[in-house]
Amino acid sequence: MLNKQGFDLWANDYDKTVQISEENNAYPFAGYKEILNTIYNEVMSQKESKVLDIGLGTGVLASKLYDHGHQIDGIDFSSKMIEIAKGKMPDANLVEWDISNGLPSEVMGNKYDFIISTYTLHHLSYQDKVSFIKQLESILKENGKVLIGDISFETHAALDSCYEDNKDYWDEDEYYFVYEELALSLEADYNVVYKQISHCGGVFIITNK
Repeated sequence: MLNKQGFDLWANDYDKTVQISEENNAYPFAGYKEILNTIYNEVMSQKESKVLDIGLGTGVLASKLYDHGHQIDGIDFSSKMIEIAKGKMPDANLVEWDISNGLPSEVMGNKYDFIISTYTLHHLSYQDKVSFIKQLESILKENGKVLIGDISFETHAALDSCYEDNKDYWDEDEYYFVYEELALSLEADYNVVYKQISHCGGVFIITNK
């Protein structure tokens, strides 16, 4: 797994790297554009919403929402990524923060219509993912949505199949979402809908019960 310094160094070429993987329909970014577009359309169903982007990177998705009048708060642990995103969204509230430490104080007390996260939460272990998602309830509006686009699979069998096809360059330090597992862990408090977009990616729509 890349550390903060690694992401700082990768920042200028990150979007290009993603594009090559996406265009080749290859792990890990196959379906990237459609995944971001699915989340974009969900947010755009509501005008001028308040959005928190967790792991906003260079602001590819958030800046499109920002340009359409949505209020953007963002978190990323790479100062270089934030610098690039800030150039696209000068009035956004962006915080340098490592989500392995939970949520930053700057967002606590806020209430968001949408909390979005793309290609970020796979850096957390399975249990840390579940704990982190549960923390989001305190900053989500009553009818709000958590939208997660990431490397993910409907079942463990689908994940295992992807691993077999890509094991020569599989990232063993990343922990990928499995819908059947996550839905079971969250079912007491949340409704979890999953849309498989590509062979290795999809979108979760999580709402309070």
